Formats: sequence, C-alpha cells, structure tokens
Amino acid sequence: MGGTQLLSADVAPTDVAIVGCGPVGALLANLLGQAGLSVDIYDREREVYALPRAVHFDGEVMRIFQSAGLADRIAAATRPSPHGARYEEPSGRTLMIRRGSDQPGPNGWSGSWYFHQPVLETILREGLGRFDHVRVHLGRDLTSVDELSARFVVGCDGARSLVRAAIGSRQVDLGLHQLWLVVDVLTDPESSRTRALPPYSLQFCDPARPMTLVNVNGDRRRWEIMLMPGDDPARLIEPDVFWPMIARWLGPGDARIERSAVYTFHSLVQEGWRKGRLLLAGDACHQTPPFLGQGMCTGMRDAANLAWKLAAVVKDDAPDSLLDTYESERLPHARAFIELAVRLGSVIQATDPAEIAARNARFAEGSTIFDFPQPQLGPGCGLGVEPPVGALFPQPRLADGRLMDEAIGQHFAVVGEAALLESVRSEAVLLPGVGLDWLAQHGSRAAILRPDRYVYAIARDRAELDAGLAALPIRPA
Repeated sequence: MGGTQLLSADVAPTDVAIVGCGPVGALLANLLGQAGLSVDIYDREREVYALPRAVHFDGEVMRIFQSAGLADRIAAATRPSPHGARYEEPSGRTLMIRRGSDQPGPNGWSGSWYFHQPVLETILREGLGRFDHVRVHLGRDLTSVDELSARFVVGCDGARSLVRAAIGSRQVDLGLHQLWLVVDVLTDPESSRTRALPPYSLQFCDPARPMTLVNVNGDRRRWEIMLMPGDDPARLIEPDVFWPMIARWLGPGDARIERSAVYTFHSLVQEGWRKGRLLLAGDACHQTPPFLGQGMCTGMRDAANLAWKLAAVVKDDAPDSLLDTYESERLPHARAFIELAVRLGSVIQATDPAEIAARNARFAEGSTIFDFPQPQLGPGCGLGVEPPVGALFPQPRLADGRLMDEAIGQHFAVVGEAALLESVRSEAVLLPGVGLDWLAQHGSRAAILRPDRYVYAIARDRAELDAGLAALPIRPA
C-alpha cells in the first residue's frame, strides 16, 4: 500500500480523498483505483480493528467485491450460509424463516455470507496495493475537511462523521433506539454442546429476554441480547452475568469470550449526502439495526453507486449534476432496508403481552418464508422511473463460462436479442443473447445496464434502444 506518508505542498490535488478506511472506504478506494482515479484515503487508526464487528453480507455485495477484483480472495476467507435464519419462540415454534443457500443466486453468488471483519478489512486494504495512484494515510486524525486537497471528498467516517458535520446534513429518526449486549465467543469445536448449536442464525423471540444467535464462521458465534428494564449495562458485559443468560446453549467450558460490549441499535438516515465537493457514504449517512444483516451491505452499495459516478465526472466529462443522483437513488433504497430491519426487529423485540398476541396472530397460519429484498433505486440516472428501470439486473454465466460482469468491466452494457443488437454502434459492451428470460418477463427485448449493473433503460424495439444509448450521461467506455 501507499504507506502513511503525508502530502506535501507540491503534490497536485488528488481526484478523490476518502475519510475513513473501514470496509466502505476501503472498497470505494479499490473501485476508484480500478477506474484509474487518484485517491488519498485517511484513517485515524494505524491498524485494522482486531475484534469482530459486522459479520454478514449478501450476494449483491459479493458481486461488488467481484467488480473490485477481490471476490475470490474474499470467498476463500468467508462462508456462504446454506441455512439462513429462523425466528423462533421459546416453545420451538418457528415464526419466520429467511432462506439460505450455498448455491449461486441471481447475482451469480450465494445470497448470504458470514465473515470476520478484521480479515475482510485486511483483504480490502491489501487490494489497494495494486494501485500506485491510491495512497493510504494511516494514523491521520483529521480535524477539518479543509486539510484535504482533492476535487472530491467522501466521508466514510462513521456515525460521528467529520465530513457530515461539514455538510450540515439533517438527521431523520426512523424510530428504533434499543440497547443490546453483543458478545462474540470462540467455541470449542470438540464440545458436544458446540456441535449441538443450530447451523442457522437464530432470532430467539423470548419476551423474557429477546436474543439473537449468529453462526458466524469457523468457531465464532455471536449472541446479541436485548437489555431489559432494570439491567445495568456495565454489569451485563461481565462473564458471570452473561453466561447464565445463554446457559441453554453454552457454558464457559464450551467457549471463551472474545469481545463484549453494549450498543444502541439505531435506525437513522441523513438528508443531505452532498454539498459541493463533499459527499457521504456508509454509516455517515445511515444507520441500520442488525436484524437483517444489512448495515455494512448498505454502505457497500453506496460505494458501488458512487464510484462509477465519480469516475464518470472526473474521467469522462459527465456533468457534475450526475453526483446529485447519488442521494436521490440511494437514500430511498437504504431506507427500504432500514425500515424492513425495524419491522423484523419488532418481531423479536416484542415483550408486551398484547404485542406478542398480535405478532402470533400474524403467524397463526404458519411460518413466513422470505429472502433478502432487492428494492428499486430512487429516481436518478435512468430513463424513467417505472420498474424495471432502477432494478438490479441479474448476473448469469455466459456461454464461455465467465460470469456476465467479467465481460463488462466498469462500463455500460447492452443485453438483449441478437437481432436487435445487430449493427448497434456504441462503445457500450454488447452482449447479444444474454438475459432473454429476464427481458421477456419484463416485456422487453433489450436493456442498457449501468456500470453498477442497475438498469438504465429498457427497449422494446431498435428505436427505443438507440434513444437510450443516445441519452447516456457519459461515453460508455
């Protein structure tokens, strides 16, 4: 990597400065580095935080890692989740099931992955070493965005964002603020009780003490335990308090505590993700409760959306206004995940008898089975607002064995009927014969895909296709 050198006065302004080298900032720097932009990324810490934090990402995020050229390394260090998650009462009755699979889904990868964050962050940081034009500045505690000589500055600096303060964003509270104890343990693989733990992640809907048990990867398990009235947060992190609460599953002879801390699970979004050259991504502009495992995922989607737009403005003379579509697209998308996570949280967090009766009535006919949603983007960079414009296009495997995105790179692409694409004059990547089943389901014969694989336009005939290509905000390649 670029080391920890400081910029001197004679160094030319960089294209993009990123504040925060956590997962979102490091991914954004990898994507911008691939696009050829000069990047300076800063973090106040010198080393990757050594303890677990985020533990889950989905198939779309693995697809983004693929676009960054890091999917194979990350897949080798993580695990797909064939068992998904279940919401169960203490009686054993299952209320809800989130499906799992270790087989490729619509994005070309398994739809659910578990990981150890320090390992993931290390891979992302090491990926930056591929680019001479990406410089990493660790141990830099910035006090003002005015210190940064860059055309654009992106704050990936978390819930206490320096960049957000400079923008003056407005906070929107979506209603959830609940204290939870989070304990990560390393289990003894030889313990019979360890081997008896459920292979799926469990939302334990016990009104006396709601809990979540996450099967992470390797020997790691996580318990999230809701604080109840009268709990002393300082005492809950003590082993003599924690172990009795999970005695039905494990005891201190079966595992050792790696980390314990009390957190407030928030549901927040910011309005105002951009002000001039300043932009936000990740927890700096939204906070998601963990009931859907989408907190980090939402930030990674920010990075994928923002990266190609910054590259388009810097390299391809796209209008600066293209960056205004970032918030208009991403904020409704992020909010959809946050609101769903809040609804799922209400299932596990119910403690009032009336709430529990109403919840159980909803599931009286049997358990609900669901998958991760794929909401449409908000209005922005696309022709029209009606689906499937703004939807994520699936990633099939091509006839030559490659996944589709490998043939596209960081460009616009056109998929559709071979006859319709014949003699098309465009610098977009043309993939005749790809996606025909999906197109037929949407009454279309071709689709124009953006560099982040969301649908820019659909076409029922050649005239609509030519019009869509003519309207692209940049030269496609």
